[in-house]
Amino acid sequence: MKAKIVVIDDDTSLRRVLEYNLQEEGYEVAAAASGEDGLKLFKQLQPDLVITDMKMTGMDGLKVLKSIKESSPDTLVIIITAFGTVDVAVEAMKAGAYDYITKPFNREALRLTVKKALQFSGMAEENKRLKVALTDKADFRSIVGSSLEMEKVFAMVRKVADTEASVLITGESGTGKELIARSIHANSSRRDGPFVAINCSAIPRELLESELFGHTKGAFTGAIKEKMGKFQLADGGTIFLDEVGELLLELQPKLLRVLQEKEVEPLGGTKPQKLDVRVISATSLNMEKAIADGTFRDDLYYRLSVIPIHLPPLRERRKDIPLLIKYFCTKHSSDKISFDKEALEALTNFSWPGNVRELENTVERLLIMRSSDVISFGELPNKFLEHTGASKNRVVRLPEEGYSLEQLEREIVIEALERNAWNQTAAARFLRIPRHTLIYRIEKYGIGKESDE
Repeated sequence: MKAKIVVIDDDTSLRRVLEYNLQEEGYEVAAAASGEDGLKLFKQLQPDLVITDMKMTGMDGLKVLKSIKESSPDTLVIIITAFGTVDVAVEAMKAGAYDYITKPFNREALRLTVKKALQFSGMAEENKRLKVALTDKADFRSIVGSSLEMEKVFAMVRKVADTEASVLITGESGTGKELIARSIHANSSRRDGPFVAINCSAIPRELLESELFGHTKGAFTGAIKEKMGKFQLADGGTIFLDEVGELLLELQPKLLRVLQEKEVEPLGGTKPQKLDVRVISATSLNMEKAIADGTFRDDLYYRLSVIPIHLPPLRERRKDIPLLIKYFCTKHSSDKISFDKEALEALTNFSWPGNVRELENTVERLLIMRSSDVISFGELPNKFLEHTGASKNRVVRLPEEGYSLEQLEREIVIEALERNAWNQTAAARFLRIPRHTLIYRIEKYGIGKESDE
């Protein structure tokens, strides 16, 4: 979409030159011959930028500037002033002007000033959008969990949030790595800056370098204008590199340089740009294996993982599943919904290969398809019914905290002997093992009829 610019100048010749040059640069331009007409155009068009001469008959540029800033503080205004009137320009800057140019000026000076202003405006809008997203998603309390495993994660987040250290969050897909990254940002001194996220595995390889670091006009076929990368957009805030383990090997030295030098060089550019960005990254890969396989640089890994945080899979923190279910019920329904005991037990005992993301999707679907305010075991998808059925038919039900295999084997041998009146041949047949194997187990565990009774 073309940027809209309103030009206000009572000098017909200069006004036409400005209008022509700006249109040649690809902007949509509307011009007015007085301050009063310029304000009417401004209210009608709501432009991205206003360029006004300072000295005009009737309403001068300073009055135009103040009027625009009163009704639309975010609109950028560039002042045109005569050479030698710096004091007037300073007054305009104090009143809220973005910049000024002095007459006479050449086309290149105009082009660069306008380009810089529109880039600033674009960044301001991006930052505003990101702050809204942050407010919606990064509340630390929305990370649900009371298990010991998650308490350790919370403690680490609190400890590292207000530092500048790079953080690498590891864990299976769906465990909530981005939510942890947003929480770190929200609890840091950078909370008022942007939070910019990019998935390194989701961007086509030929576009990834441009997406990360930006590009200049003409850097490659189709680069018709300059573009800022995610690192430049995150200046003053935090960048989140999701699935960083998938980053192309040829881009890794460039990322390493950004981390070491705190500067980025756009694709096709020749001059590095200084940056103030905190890097938080995440991966579901085994990074030690990736380094051993030669697909990831060890020096980059150590730069990214100054502070490592591991998110456990849902099956390793089953205590949190009922809490998460309750949270998702509240999130996705205004009604008071609950699960019966058998349904809740089945959901809690499920392995959840997709982790928290899979659990949320399942709960949301159950809320939509429910027949009453109490969701029963029979309403669960087939995979839960099959899983639970298999579990109910097991001969042995192990406790949650685990059990010794040797102790379990000893108890099985004793029970087989007892069922067969301590007849070793019959007990071996019952266990479907050779008699000499049974005798070996009896001797190994010191099993005797008298002592075990």
